[in-house]
Amino acid sequence: MFGYRVPAPDEAMLISGGRRGLGGAPFRVVTGHGKFVPPVFRKTRFLTLAMCEAEVSETCVTKQGIALSVTAVIAFKVGNDHESIVNAGQRFLSDQDQMSVLTGRIFAGHLRSIIGSMTVEEIVTERQKLATEVLETSKTEMGKIGLTVDSLQIQSIDDGATGYIDAMSAPHKAAIQRQAQIAQAQATQASAEAQQAAARNQAEYARQTAVVQAQYNAEVDRAQAQSAQAGPLAQAHAQQEVLAAQTELALRAAELRQQQLVAEIVKPAEAEAERIRVLAVAEAERMRIQAEAAASHDRVALDRMLIDQLPLIVKEAAAGLSGANVNVLNGADGLSEIAAGLVSQGLTILDSVRKNLGNGEGAQAAGEVALRGDAAGRDRGGNRSSDGPVDIR
Repeated sequence: MFGYRVPAPDEAMLISGGRRGLGGAPFRVVTGHGKFVPPVFRKTRFLTLAMCEAEVSETCVTKQGIALSVTAVIAFKVGNDHESIVNAGQRFLSDQDQMSVLTGRIFAGHLRSIIGSMTVEEIVTERQKLATEVLETSKTEMGKIGLTVDSLQIQSIDDGATGYIDAMSAPHKAAIQRQAQIAQAQATQASAEAQQAAARNQAEYARQTAVVQAQYNAEVDRAQAQSAQAGPLAQAHAQQEVLAAQTELALRAAELRQQQLVAEIVKPAEAEAERIRVLAVAEAERMRIQAEAAASHDRVALDRMLIDQLPLIVKEAAAGLSGANVNVLNGADGLSEIAAGLVSQGLTILDSVRKNLGNGEGAQAAGEVALRGDAAGRDRGGNRSSDGPVDIR
């Protein structure tokens, strides 16, 4: 459209003519959008808002009086606010290249001032501190002319022919060289150790290879020997198996013969011995029964003989009393007692004889009783003896 103007994204459009801008500025500032500008009555100019660069190369004297050549690069631009655009437009709109020249001069002055308060060691080791101080001191002046600094970089510091920086760096260089030599020696030693390790590994590998080869050869020889011995070993094993089978057969035949001998000789002998033992036991039992029967018969016969002889014993006892001096005190009762005593003595003798029959003394006891009975009746010429008168009460 005729008269409608639009600034670029990195530009500010300054419209002069007509009414003033904000804050009494001689022009109106338009950024980021278009504006209708009547021709003839209004005049339009554009101020760049893009990043600009200024380089400073300055010879500065340090606190120690040593001259240093310092090179720095400044990145700056017009501020985005309305006031900065107005200030920059009033100063640089007609010649915008002057922004870089003026910025370089401003920073050169501040750079000389700050370097003059520092030593070479501080400048060399603390470049960022130097850049920060230069920015801080120049910020106010740059703001007055509508510029802002984005960064300041110290590119180089050179002391020329004085050799101060080289001398200052000599210990560090020596230390670095020493470290480099140590590192080189260590690398050489490591390389030598690696070569030695590689040689040892190769020797070990060769040894293992030789061992494996020897084992392989031994296995091959052993396999060949086993193959050569396979026939004789198989024949020997077969013969051994035949001998083992024959031995087993002989053992079984011996066991069978032993069983036959047991069945033919031992068992019949054992049966005959058992038969003889049973017959002997039966014969012994028969003889024992016969002996008991004979002993029982003897006792019965002896009891009968004693019973038969009992009247004779009593008679002999009574005959023995016939010549004795007997005093009968109570008459017929006394005689009855004497007769009862004789009978009792006869029965006692009979029981004694019966008890002795069990040990073979029955006949002897009976004979002794008969002898004692006969002897009791005769004493010194057939007389019955008596020590004194018998007093029967």
